[in-house]
Amino acid sequence: MENVSAIRVEHINKMYKLYEKPSDRLKDSLGLTRKKCYREHHALKDVSFAVAKGETIGIIGTNGAGKSTILKIITGVLNPTSGSVAVDGRISALLELGAGFNMEYTGVENVYLQGTMTGFSEEEIRARLDDILAFADIGEFVNQPVKTYSSGMFVRLAFAVAINIDPEILIVDEALSVGDVFFQAKCYRKFEEFKKEGKTILFVSHDLNSVSKYCDRVILLDHGRVAGTGAPKEMVDLYKRLLVGQAPEETEDRHGASGESQASGKPQDGSWRGAQAFGKSEHWLTPFEMNPGALEYGDGRAQMTGFLLLDANGLATNTIEKGTEFCIKVRVCFHERIEDPIFAFTIKDMRGTEITGTNTMFERIQTPTGEDGDTVVVTYTQRADLQGGEYLISFGLTGYQGGEFVVYHRLYDACSLVIVSSKNTVGFYDMNSRITVERV
Repeated sequence: MENVSAIRVEHINKMYKLYEKPSDRLKDSLGLTRKKCYREHHALKDVSFAVAKGETIGIIGTNGAGKSTILKIITGVLNPTSGSVAVDGRISALLELGAGFNMEYTGVENVYLQGTMTGFSEEEIRARLDDILAFADIGEFVNQPVKTYSSGMFVRLAFAVAINIDPEILIVDEALSVGDVFFQAKCYRKFEEFKKEGKTILFVSHDLNSVSKYCDRVILLDHGRVAGTGAPKEMVDLYKRLLVGQAPEETEDRHGASGESQASGKPQDGSWRGAQAFGKSEHWLTPFEMNPGALEYGDGRAQMTGFLLLDANGLATNTIEKGTEFCIKVRVCFHERIEDPIFAFTIKDMRGTEITGTNTMFERIQTPTGEDGDTVVVTYTQRADLQGGEYLISFGLTGYQGGEFVVYHRLYDACSLVIVSSKNTVGFYDMNSRITVERV
């Protein structure tokens, strides 16, 4: 059975006219000149996608990519220059929290005002009032004018109104991080309830861990265009490439089928893959399977040419017993002089959520300058206190040149890490708590 679309966006374009001075705007609006007296800024360029009912979709991208603009068009706050949007269901939008509040009204009066603007009757709002006020949890201030509220109280009430009107479609723009840590936890619980109830959610955030955790699919925008659509992990990795100006070629298959070697800067002879890259004479052998779909890119001025995982007994393996010490070794070759290189590794879960990791800058390690032809081995030693399960390890080789961040080589999801455990606790980590129970 074909999925029914809750939101369908077709060939949306949004162009703004940018004027050098107010008089140019006046001339243009009155048609007093035939000469174009403005510059065109295209915030969105031929954007198309569909969101199925019950689906949770994330939209990510750099600042200015068009994320908030497309949400405002979907909710009717903005009109597109061209294209169409079809929405099937009642929307609650968490965009600019508190927009439309009357600062002279009390909190309760603003609840009724916002509910009426959304299309609810007074009786329907009254039926939801207790839930809204309980969620906002601002006490007796609900009967005071909102102009007397702190910024935290203001956004709590605005969020509570938007989240408790029983929408069929929830649209969220960076709104889940309002208030203190306890209120944020409440917001995320509500978000999870919506997912379990099968509501449609469109979610914009710079919090990539939340995107990976909650979204079924992710849309990546870049300079107003759709740069890719796919699984959260895949799109988050692509987004990280965009952040450092190393986007793949337009011809690259988003699912890794073609163009990878040209885009990544890795050796064209394919020498990275397989044991030959590690140098058998130096024992850079990997007895475990390397991920054939690992994402690899960088400018190539320095490269990681091998890695090893060693358990507490010094054996090369990716299966580590929980609570034991293990090492990660990475071999790096320099192809030109690089000062203060930064070496890093990250451990992620299978959905792509970053669990932990470190780098030489965090650890305040002074790294040696790499000269052309130099080879160094970086060793990370740590205790395996992760819960039992399977994880992914990524490696990074970066630095700064002229104050600009540079990626020399990155290798995402290079291999799996298996933690074997006879005792798991809650979450990702075991805090190794000591518990005593005494009779008193």
